[in-house]
Amino acid sequence: MPMAIVVLGAGALDTARRIQARFPDSRVHGLASRVNADIAYEDFGAHLRDLYAAGAPVVALCSAGIVIRALAPLLADKSVEPPVLAVAHDGSAVVPLLGGVRGVNVLAREIGAALGIAPAITTSGELSFGLCLLAPPEGYALANLERGKRFVSDLLAGETMRIEGRAPWLDNAALPRADDARLAVRITPFAASDADSLVIHPRCVLAWIGETAPEDDIAERVRLALREQGLAPLALAALAAPVRHMSSESLADAARALDVPLRFCDAAPFDVGHARDVALQVHDAPVDVEAIGRARGTLTVIGLGPGSVELMTPAAHNALAAAQDVLGYETYVRMAGPFRGDQRIHMTDNREELQRARHAFELASSGRRVVVVSSGDPGVFAMAAAVLEALDKRRASHPAWSAVRLAIVPGVSASLATAARAGAPLGHDFCVLSLSDNLKPWSVIETRLAHAGEADLVMAFYNPLSKARPWQFDRAIEIVRRYRDAATPVVIGRDIGRPGECLRVVTLGELKSDLVDMRTMVIVGSSTTRVVGDWVYTPRWYEAD
Repeated sequence: MPMAIVVLGAGALDTARRIQARFPDSRVHGLASRVNADIAYEDFGAHLRDLYAAGAPVVALCSAGIVIRALAPLLADKSVEPPVLAVAHDGSAVVPLLGGVRGVNVLAREIGAALGIAPAITTSGELSFGLCLLAPPEGYALANLERGKRFVSDLLAGETMRIEGRAPWLDNAALPRADDARLAVRITPFAASDADSLVIHPRCVLAWIGETAPEDDIAERVRLALREQGLAPLALAALAAPVRHMSSESLADAARALDVPLRFCDAAPFDVGHARDVALQVHDAPVDVEAIGRARGTLTVIGLGPGSVELMTPAAHNALAAAQDVLGYETYVRMAGPFRGDQRIHMTDNREELQRARHAFELASSGRRVVVVSSGDPGVFAMAAAVLEALDKRRASHPAWSAVRLAIVPGVSASLATAARAGAPLGHDFCVLSLSDNLKPWSVIETRLAHAGEADLVMAFYNPLSKARPWQFDRAIEIVRRYRDAATPVVIGRDIGRPGECLRVVTLGELKSDLVDMRTMVIVGSSTTRVVGDWVYTPRWYEAD
């Protein structure tokens, strides 16, 4: 998960951005009532606990005590806790708190370098040897944390050590070495249990899954193959399988169970002989997983909400953080930023929806992580329907598109955002209508307006007026007035959730076309909609006559 830089107030924002510049995929999380950040939250303690439970590295710009008290109920297993650091709001101190075996001190040094200060590292082994023996670099895995802690304690008590195997990251460490030492750091892919050794497994084993079936327990088949060759499960680098099995949920489940990446190849990446089940290849060094075949591509369609950062869902933020490619109408793509240097941005005109959807599928079917952005909710007059339409029309001629993992992430639609600002005008039955006739005949719109009016539904109007059709809004309201009293409340919201937002409440009798444009949401009440003070609401019941 991307690093979360958590701030409580605007005074810490400058320091947060300096840290973020060092870690471009990170996101600044700010208390919604105090600071405008990349991601908003309401409760500091609850938000910190959610981040910690999700495994996100956390950099909290506040006192260490606040962080400790917030996370104390969750502290249980040192081997899985993510890095957690406290940083002074002015950048004058960096204190690693948790995640010693997940590289917190390395992270502390990088943050210290970004801020021009020395981190407050207190780990004895780290201070003595210049690194944490229990936190090997990416591509390696510590076999046993408890044994590792005893090993480091023995070294600190005066023992010496030797290295068996290739461990280039230890070459310049200030370790007490001796060729005849009792203690040894052993770098090996094979299962080993030695009271005098610190065993570290290079992730150098690749497993090829030639055949699969929905009922298969693929993870257990891989574990059995590893046991038969004496290999440690932690030495497994990745699963690879034929492209034809890209949609296999059994394979996806196995990769999750084994906690390794899943790659797909047109042909086996090594000679598997006559093996039809599981074949293993042991490399001399950690496997470069990205160089093997390709991943199953993902296409995620997200809603940004009405425009303000605090109204974008965490799921949408996470999808953007994970994306390699981001596609959308230029205005919405700019709303979704900032982006990292390694992310590709594809901006198109607002009317090129099907072309954009097809482009997204082409990128995703090549194995990339793709996000298509919409404003509001992607399923409300937005890109989710266009993406599914593209799939519907092209899946026969583009079978690779069907293998893409497709997800739709909801957002706060303009009608809901406007209704919330006004109160609860959508508190009872309502309908949502677009007054644009670009994709449907105006006669259909008139018919639906009449039926909605007759049904006494609250009506929320998208795309109420444009320069190309200046007369249609007045015609629509003319139809609505056949079924509504002139005193019916009408909510008019323009740019809700964006800078310069404007909300006003008028009556149906006062409603005119010069009050609206394409950036306006219009909500026309039902016969029961009421105004109380500055609020508008529709009761959840009908009063008996």
